[in-house]
Amino acid sequence: MKKRNLLICYSFLFILTATFIACESPYRYEGGGYGISQPPHYVFERPPDVVALPDTDDVYVVPDINIDLFFWNGWWWRPWEGRWYCSNYYDQGWVYYNGIPSFYFDVDPGWRGYYRNHNWYGHRWNYERISHKRLRHDWEKWHNNRYWEKEKNWDVQGYQPKPYQQREELRHKRQEQYQQWPEKQRDQQQRLEQQKLEKQRLEQQRQEQQRLEQQRQERQRQEQQRLEQQKLEKQRLEQQRQEQQRIEQQRFEQKRLERQRQEQQRLEPSQPQGQQPQGEKSQPKLFQEKPEGENLEQ
Repeated sequence: MKKRNLLICYSFLFILTATFIACESPYRYEGGGYGISQPPHYVFERPPDVVALPDTDDVYVVPDINIDLFFWNGWWWRPWEGRWYCSNYYDQGWVYYNGIPSFYFDVDPGWRGYYRNHNWYGHRWNYERISHKRLRHDWEKWHNNRYWEKEKNWDVQGYQPKPYQQREELRHKRQEQYQQWPEKQRDQQQRLEQQKLEKQRLEQQRQEQQRLEQQRQERQRQEQQRLEQQKLEKQRLEQQRQEQQRIEQQRFEQKRLERQRQEQQRLEPSQPQGQQPQGEKSQPKLFQEKPEGENLEQ
């Protein structure tokens, strides 16, 4: 039972990992998808067939639907409302692509009419319908060998591909025409609005960060002042303590001296009145006075 549950868990994790990897398109646009909605869902009864478009670098298109759905370079591509989306699947997982895929300017705008008439610029177009399974299996090999251009000539009888210079001129012309499409102009307007909103958001974010930084600096300044005041107060208290200690020492010393003096007075013997203290000695007279009679006799 434990082994069975463990196997189920591993299988579930494998499916989640595979789904995540499959949805990670290298064309994912990470910056500025703000306010951009997904294209509407298109229901397919079965995986669609595609045909290879002439004069392109391995661009395949789903011909029998009313939306433009291309396969190129291993990914599905779809325009909608002037924007482009890509996915690893033909019917889900669309991711907004910021720009126009380079293959699109090789696509002839009249390809649907040429497809219906089996005619490509006056040449019979016996296109081959390619199944979804075969496309997924062989597209990379076909791309590396340039199969549809060199070996199949895109199934267009007697057709000579356009020279490089002419293809570049057509690409440039189609690019200019694409910029004039109402959907593209509307998308550009929306993108400008989004850029404006994004700029305002970034400016508000910058101002908020600046305000927070000022608050942080103000708090830091106040904290520094508080610490400085604490330091000064500590020094003042220390000086006061030292002064009080000095005064106490002086008082103590005065009391000690006073006690010592009193102790000495208590120990000294009392002397009679008029008696010379024992320690004092009479000083000898150097010159003694003679009696007055002796001076007269002489």
